[in-house]
Amino acid sequence: MADILDMRGITKRFGPVTALRDVNLTVRAGEIHALVGENGAGKSTLMKVLSGVYPAGSYEGSIVYDGEVRHFRGINDTEALGMVIIHQELALIPLLSIAENIFLANPPGRFGVIDRDAVHARAKALLAKVGLHESPDTLVTDIGVGKQQLVEIAKALSKQVRLLILDEPTASLNERDSAALLDLLVEFRAGGIASILISHKLNEVTRVADRVTVLRDGRTVETVDCRTAPIEEDHIIRRMVDRDLDSRFPDHAPQIGEEVFRVEDWSVDHPQHPGRQVVRGVSFHVRRGEIVGIAGLMGAGRTEFAMSVFGRSYGRDIRGRAFMDGKPVDLSTVPRAIAAGLAYVTEDRKQLGLILGEDIRKNVTLANLGGVSRSTVIDDMRELAVADDYRGRMRIRCSSVYQESGNLSGGNQQKVVLSKWLFSGPEVLILDEPTRGIDVGAKYEIYQIINALADSGKGVVVISSEMPELLGLCDRICVMNEGAFVGEFSRAEASQEKIMRSIMRKAEQP
Repeated sequence: MADILDMRGITKRFGPVTALRDVNLTVRAGEIHALVGENGAGKSTLMKVLSGVYPAGSYEGSIVYDGEVRHFRGINDTEALGMVIIHQELALIPLLSIAENIFLANPPGRFGVIDRDAVHARAKALLAKVGLHESPDTLVTDIGVGKQQLVEIAKALSKQVRLLILDEPTASLNERDSAALLDLLVEFRAGGIASILISHKLNEVTRVADRVTVLRDGRTVETVDCRTAPIEEDHIIRRMVDRDLDSRFPDHAPQIGEEVFRVEDWSVDHPQHPGRQVVRGVSFHVRRGEIVGIAGLMGAGRTEFAMSVFGRSYGRDIRGRAFMDGKPVDLSTVPRAIAAGLAYVTEDRKQLGLILGEDIRKNVTLANLGGVSRSTVIDDMRELAVADDYRGRMRIRCSSVYQESGNLSGGNQQKVVLSKWLFSGPEVLILDEPTRGIDVGAKYEIYQIINALADSGKGVVVISSEMPELLGLCDRICVMNEGAFVGEFSRAEASQEKIMRSIMRKAEQP
């Protein structure tokens, strides 16, 4: 099988920092080649070099594509040759429709006039191919981040792809949708399309990859051929982190106390469609020292429920009652929810969790400026001390707390978001996909933090699309389907089979 891509001796520097050092990567035509490594290992940087985001001349080394040495000046050069990259950060325009986003750069038409019927028909076909059952006329702002990822993939498929680069494509998807996407990559492989798959979900990598290249600290560590012999996840992990992880989840003996938070008969309508319920009559509670998981498919209402509870930051016509330590509380605004003792760590840390252009120091104190102020004036030294304290406690890897948050790896960004909400002094933390898009080593550290929060007497709610994560972390798991809770399991009785049976069972109508 001929090589479609050969990257040799790639070195990329950002000032005094060397992000890539003499990296080699070869991809054969019609293969799925996985690229793995810890956050900060250089995977995304290497793909930005390949796709022209970092143009020729800004790095050292050579790129041979389709048998010729290439000097890409930008992403238009690579796309013209059939190389399409889907970045981890979504590149969609929220106030345009799904169809308009898909064909923004190349709309079908004649004589300079867009053929809107063709746009709609082709978009509908592409959405069906990626398993997204939304109208092409739906605004992107009206769908969740998981569905937006599918729109990005459909947009890539609208081009004449020969090499598809996917940077964490399933990070926003549940297990069923992830499996459908992987099956799609296998179909592409059968059709001669090569794919580079960047993923922290090693079960996905071992399932579909023909070869796996491991990066560590900006260097190529190893390339393994999965077709000659089965590859074990533990082997990949050791090569990624240069150490053994005895268990994916730290040992934890819960000390569960009294109920700390409860909602009763909680219902929420869609913000754009009055009368369409997205949360239906939910009653839910969490106790001190308890980690409660919420399982469900994408669109089940998990995020909508969490955001509506947190200061009604999602939905309209919100009904229901909320109690903290048995006393009614007002959750009608975000400041009131924070004052009541709630914190919500969003699933979309880049858009909603952080101000990427600001430094770590400002992000850490953002939710509790009163804690670093004197007479409404921010005390710079106090702010610095707080940020430095959380940097040490959360083991945030950075040059200093003055480093821009946007330049951190995904795992370290997540630690900054957690620090921000911990500094607000909550009694209950709702964590929405807390380990999305981060590597196994960073996940382990996040799990340790979650366990420590529970041990300190906090109530912790974890929303996750990764079922092994819920089973390995949570003391109790609630199952959500079509906006209602349809099942609940203790740690001892929970299993993937039982949870999936509950998920697939149609929720009873109220």
